Amino acid sequence: MAATETAPAAAAARGDAALARQTFQRLRNHMSPALALSGKFAGQGEVEVVGEGCEVRLSGGRRALDFGSYAVALLGHRYPAVVDAVRAQLTAMPVSTRTLSSPPMARAAEDVTAYLGAPALRRVYFGTNGADAVEVAIKLARLVTGRATVAAVRGAYHGKTMGALALTSHERFRDGLQGLLDGVLHLDPDDPDAVREAAGSGLAALVFEPIQGENGVAELRPEVLARWTADAREAGAFVIADEIQVGLRRAGERSLALHAGLPVDAVLLGKPLGGGVVPVSAAVCTDELYAPLLADPFRHTATFGGQPLCMAAVPPALAAIEEHADRGTHVAQLLGAGLDALRVRFPGVLTDVRGRGLIRGLDFATPEHAGEVVVGLAQRGLLVSPCLSRPETLRLLPPMIASDDEVALALDRLAGAVEQARDTVGDTAPRTADVAGEERA
Repeated sequence: MAATETAPAAAAARGDAALARQTFQRLRNHMSPALALSGKFAGQGEVEVVGEGCEVRLSGGRRALDFGSYAVALLGHRYPAVVDAVRAQLTAMPVSTRTLSSPPMARAAEDVTAYLGAPALRRVYFGTNGADAVEVAIKLARLVTGRATVAAVRGAYHGKTMGALALTSHERFRDGLQGLLDGVLHLDPDDPDAVREAAGSGLAALVFEPIQGENGVAELRPEVLARWTADAREAGAFVIADEIQVGLRRAGERSLALHAGLPVDAVLLGKPLGGGVVPVSAAVCTDELYAPLLADPFRHTATFGGQPLCMAAVPPALAAIEEHADRGTHVAQLLGAGLDALRVRFPGVLTDVRGRGLIRGLDFATPEHAGEVVVGLAQRGLLVSPCLSRPETLRLLPPMIASDDEVALALDRLAGAVEQARDTVGDTAPRTADVAGEERA
């Protein structure tokens, strides 16, 4: 279900080739030729013009199923209750004076803390993107403890602003900036003693993603996280769960860390927090971690953090996520069964499927296979999210509102693309006759 389509949006959906040509030329001239090229490839020469439910309409009139959008479109595009709330705020007061108190921000803060249901997590800082929440969390941890060192995890992705980038471990994003990213240790995700060993360096915080989305949807081992968080607490360090990509029911739970009973001092949220309509992120903290902002709320601010237009989206977004939680579970079950069947059908191309809920990582035999799958999906009209640091892996991030028919259509398009990759690049699985011959030998 989507909000009522406006006349300009309908005209844009009908579109013409001129809009696409102008868009690509403007991107080449004023942003990046590579950005224009990648977008032209993904849209097969068309550009996005209208989002509606689980679909994106392109300038040439084609429709693509959106099972990507880097986890933003959990409620699909233009979810009606969120659009209505944002529209109402737009006609009243879209931006704040930053000196008078803002009712939409106060309401959003109350709703986010109530949604997580952890009495100790009662303080909120709002930003616009995930890196904002990461930045304030590590800044607060260093201020409160007076320590400099932060422990992150090998394979982590926490953003690309300088503080968040220090926690991100992928060299693709860090190259050329290493001298500015000091004070962070990257722990071996399989070493349960890693935090205890790091504590001697003056540890301010442990920051982790329960599931590392950019690292191919790699789930950290529960027993390791339990040990790490206990050791961090014992060392007087704060525990910060970055659930910007996997929280809010994307992976099934409101918060994976809280559901696991981990002793966290902050949960970081984002992506669908704005209902897929506006950008919102949040660092939901304990009083102890939030103490510098209790003492001086202007110690860390951003002009557009907590603006009324974005805050208006938060209450209806949270309500909608809960309303559709059972549907999300059903979609996840359909998707999981379908992906398992594809892996059995194409073992020499699709080599592994990971994840839970509505976040799945698909490993292909080689980056060439993954690239050919991307080509096939672009041709067939299924949007997914690549893993920029793992070229052999693609992410599926479907909306929780997807119908059974839409899930079946997505799986069919994926199967066609995987088959195309097998026929174009080759099949790495041994043929049955070859295996039988090896056994006889």
